[in-house]
Amino acid sequence: MHLKYRFLLLFLGWFGFVSAQEISSPNGELQMAFGLDASGAPTYQLSYKNQAVIQSSRLGFDLKNDSIDLIQGFRMVDSEESLKDETWKPVWGEESSIRNHYRELIVHLEHLASKRKLNIRFRLFDSGLGFRYEFPVQENMGHFVIMEELTHFAMNGDHTAFWIPGDYDTQEYDYTESKLSEIRGLMEKAITPNASQTPFSDTGVQTALMMKSATGLYINIHEAALIDYPAMHLELDDERMVFVSHLTPDSQGDKGYLVTPAQSPWRTVLVSDDAGEILASRITYNLNEPSKIENTSWIKPMKYVGVWWEMITGQSSWSYTDELKAVKLGVTDFSNVKPNGKHGASTENVKKYIDFASEHGFDGVLVEGWNVGWEDWFGNSKDYVFDFLTPYPDFDLRGIATYAKEKGVQMIMHHETSSSVRNYERHLDQAYQLMKDYGYPAVKSGYVGDIIPRGEYHYSQWLVNHYQYAIEKGAEYQIMVNAHEAVRPTGIARTWPNLIANESARGTEYQAFGGNKANHVTILPFTRQIGGPMDYTPGIFEMDVFNGSHVNSTLANQLALYVTMYSPLQMAADYPENYMRFPDAFQFIKDVALDWEKSIYLEAEPGYYLTIARRAKDSGEWFVGNVNGFEGRTGEVKFDFLDEGKTYLAEIYSDQAEAHFKTNPQAYEIRKVAVDSKSVLKQYSAPGGGYAIRIREASKEELKGVKKLK
Repeated sequence: MHLKYRFLLLFLGWFGFVSAQEISSPNGELQMAFGLDASGAPTYQLSYKNQAVIQSSRLGFDLKNDSIDLIQGFRMVDSEESLKDETWKPVWGEESSIRNHYRELIVHLEHLASKRKLNIRFRLFDSGLGFRYEFPVQENMGHFVIMEELTHFAMNGDHTAFWIPGDYDTQEYDYTESKLSEIRGLMEKAITPNASQTPFSDTGVQTALMMKSATGLYINIHEAALIDYPAMHLELDDERMVFVSHLTPDSQGDKGYLVTPAQSPWRTVLVSDDAGEILASRITYNLNEPSKIENTSWIKPMKYVGVWWEMITGQSSWSYTDELKAVKLGVTDFSNVKPNGKHGASTENVKKYIDFASEHGFDGVLVEGWNVGWEDWFGNSKDYVFDFLTPYPDFDLRGIATYAKEKGVQMIMHHETSSSVRNYERHLDQAYQLMKDYGYPAVKSGYVGDIIPRGEYHYSQWLVNHYQYAIEKGAEYQIMVNAHEAVRPTGIARTWPNLIANESARGTEYQAFGGNKANHVTILPFTRQIGGPMDYTPGIFEMDVFNGSHVNSTLANQLALYVTMYSPLQMAADYPENYMRFPDAFQFIKDVALDWEKSIYLEAEPGYYLTIARRAKDSGEWFVGNVNGFEGRTGEVKFDFLDEGKTYLAEIYSDQAEAHFKTNPQAYEIRKVAVDSKSVLKQYSAPGGGYAIRIREASKEELKGVKKLK
């Protein structure tokens, strides 16, 4: 019997398909089958090296005010197959070129009862699957409202998962490692307080969701190209181990308002038996459109310092005065109030950061709290909370711009919206123009607190469209955007590379709010960073911070984050005086690159350890970063990624033997060794620790007397 015919009969037996299509990835290791079951419901399944990854799983939609839903009763009209293989160059990234290689299957469906048309497009890459729904222009479907998308992901077992609670308003949670069957029992403990949060289910979790099967498969579920659509969560049926998509609703409880032609974001499933291959996958970017910004010369990675950590830790304040119970913009006279003496964004204080940035080669300085309104910015459901234009009396906007320019430093603007989104959009043109006038190339925007208009959520369709509006408006003014508390990224930075970074997860600020778990940074690259870079704000050298909290990390771990937590916008977050206490360690932050030609994932186990080597795009130097989990570990790194026949100087910043994230975090050592492509490093990382390495070509004189690493 012909092999393909036997395969088709096998699927008929498994799923009761009345029609079926199947494709393989370019390397043949992944197989995807689509079919209609006996009820006419669309169904798909995915396997990797003959192991089931996604078992028979349904696709469809529940529509509002519609007697006929798009769940079953379809017939397949036609299908198309194609193969794509291209290479494109990102403006910035973890490598200088990205291969986009996949086999595509498009199935054209007709809903028999309503005569509606629905296409489902599948793209199968060597590292996973992407698929989306497409609604073409048609006679029987124009405007429609989604009650729920019914995309299923049927797991082939009770996998171990690294998850955070499903929530319409925040991703700022610590990760929990557990079996899928344990999520329900652990959910209450996993939901910790936040300025705005709306958890929705005992088994709801967020994407990107990282899992590991008992047989050693690494599986990641996320989405790509989230445009004009609500963010997707996953709700687990823990009896059947089936995840069902759960879209973020709007204030009316509706999930999405669409007009044909329309399409959903891509639903992605990454899979490999090597965790490093999950990190190396570029499916999320490849499923987005090419850049819509023709001239990208103004988009440049930046390394920055700023007036932020001293505010987060309570040493200084965003507000100018403590006298006012309320502020009315345009009415309140700040010239007649008494300054509190703690305002961080004063001209004098900001100049100190500019001087520090200039002296140590940093590109920019971030200033928060420069604009009036911080005295009652949060918790009052206030619409006109900021104008993003008017500085406090002690912040000389023009003088600072002139001073920074003289010092060769660029300023980074801060726009906290207090989630008053309508107010931000009213002021956006003027705010961006002010940045252009004063030479601010990048903005850090924030969305702290409950959304105004009241009842909306951070991840609903309306807010997703707002974040996109801010990015596209930024492109008009040549402004790079770093959005905090916004929806987690889904590869849109390929299309709009001025989206230079996002927060959208639990970052370093929580180290001042009681601390992050010591293994947090070993998980984030497998989850949050699947969609794009994170402004994690690393570089804390003093772990016992001003407000009494403790940073659960060693100093060497903080250095490694500049390699492992990729971002083209990287902050050295600590006070300048703390860097001057450890100038030898600070040197690595000054030396480390921002933009990469190539990245290699040397060791990877989510929640436990991660080692990445990256080659700088301009200098050709290599940098290696390792971050470690709760237990001390000795890892092994082979330097076979180096050019053969050359000897390099490696500067290794590592934990001392007695280092520990809690009891001895500043115990580090720095040593120099000579390495070549045959060298192997066995290096200890403390609990919550790690190491960072700079590798560069050196002269014979520099290598004289330096021990060779075998």
